[in-house]
Amino acid sequence: MKTRVQAKLFSSIFALTLFGIAPYAAATTTVEVYKSPTCGCCDKWVDHMRDNGFAVITKDVGNKEIREKSGISSSLGSCHTALVNGYAIEGHVPAQDIKRFLRERPKAVGLAVPDMPHGTPGMEGARSDPYNVLLIKERGDHRKDTVIYNRYDPSAQKKASAEPASSEPAQGSSMMRLK
Repeated sequence: MKTRVQAKLFSSIFALTLFGIAPYAAATTTVEVYKSPTCGCCDKWVDHMRDNGFAVITKDVGNKEIREKSGISSSLGSCHTALVNGYAIEGHVPAQDIKRFLRERPKAVGLAVPDMPHGTPGMEGARSDPYNVLLIKERGDHRKDTVIYNRYDPSAQKKASAEPASSEPAQGSSMMRLK
């Protein structure tokens, strides 16, 4: 009987320890970023990643070589390439998409936001353009081969929030009203 109680106590302590460590481990995922030493938007993206709980190591050596080595085609290229948990992240991918991606762990090369769209993390300013986060499934995939992982369209969000919610039924619809 005493052994059973000790075993249950040990199991409980072990489980609580794991639950306590798991969020900490997830919050301190290390991202290695390859970028130009003079790129300000890359520095801002690194800050965005740190603000979202990632530990970041920067390598100010450019990213062309690591992009090719990671299997990302130049058609998906941007100003920096990051490596995290065996995946490649190309360009200004939002941290929330990277966190989701790391939770899902798909069979893929990684994620990309090609070019440098205005309004992405690190490219904030007066202008925000729509852009897509792309899932790169195979090494060497080109833009046309990818799948849209997430869409960002600031103008659609503004339109949706600007339209008042109507309490009136649409014309032609029937609705019974109780008095």
